[in-house]
Amino acid sequence: MESTKFLQSNGIRIAYEEFGNADDPVILLVAGLYNQLVRWPVELCELLVARGFRVIRFDNRDIGLTDKMDGVKAPGILRLMLRYYLGIPVSAPYSLSDMAADTVGILDALEIPQAHIVGMSMGGMISQLVTGLYPDRILSLTSIMSTSGEWGKGVASLKVSRQMTRPTSKDRTALDNAVDTWQMIGSPAYPMTDGAVRALVKAEHKRSSNPAGYMRQIAAIRTAPSRSRLLKTIKVPVLIIHGEQDVLVPVSGGIDTARHIEHAELRLFDGMGHTLPQALLPTFAELIAKNCIKGH
Repeated sequence: MESTKFLQSNGIRIAYEEFGNADDPVILLVAGLYNQLVRWPVELCELLVARGFRVIRFDNRDIGLTDKMDGVKAPGILRLMLRYYLGIPVSAPYSLSDMAADTVGILDALEIPQAHIVGMSMGGMISQLVTGLYPDRILSLTSIMSTSGEWGKGVASLKVSRQMTRPTSKDRTALDNAVDTWQMIGSPAYPMTDGAVRALVKAEHKRSSNPAGYMRQIAAIRTAPSRSRLLKTIKVPVLIIHGEQDVLVPVSGGIDTARHIEHAELRLFDGMGHTLPQALLPTFAELIAKNCIKGH
């Protein structure tokens, strides 16, 4: 692994890291909501490198070491959530399509004509857009614990949504909230202790923390239209991975995504929530690599 580097994409300074041989086929990893590039485990990256791929992970706009969109403010969370559940339009500082353009700009900046793309959660949404809107740039798509954007599919309950936006207080720090959220949405068959989760979250917060960016990314998700029609146009190999116990983006999201891509391979994992359990990383790497090989 090389150290964190920077490039310009879509007018934004983006932080990224690379693994593997520069001459190997590229897998671009797209992270989820308020997830820094470190949420893609190094072990997974190395497993993919061992299968003959160059792996690139990066920080999306408004997160990690990538530029922050501090000049614009997201709608208040209550207004955003109410309008979403009532189906009332609301504007956002930027869109998932803008983030898809950022992603393609990474390929441009690194002079990569085509790549395989793998996205988790919000990153899966972005990856679907990249694949559908820029079909000449993508060789295969893997969408992990994500959704199609169809109304009522892959939507968290109000209880989970409240936890995701729980305010801090003198008794509850942002770190406390992050640990509680992780444990709520985690994988029940692959539990982690509070101490282990706290160590991971603390390290991520030390690298960067930008709560305003979190709200802007939520706004981008909540204002995004359905991708169902776009999904039907995708021709490259598609793999969809989802946990059956996912409470943040319930499994209906993955199933509905597969429904709109008739050739997609859908793999559901019992006991998996909205995390990438370490015990499943070798399986994920093998599935992703096989899907990529179909797209060579």
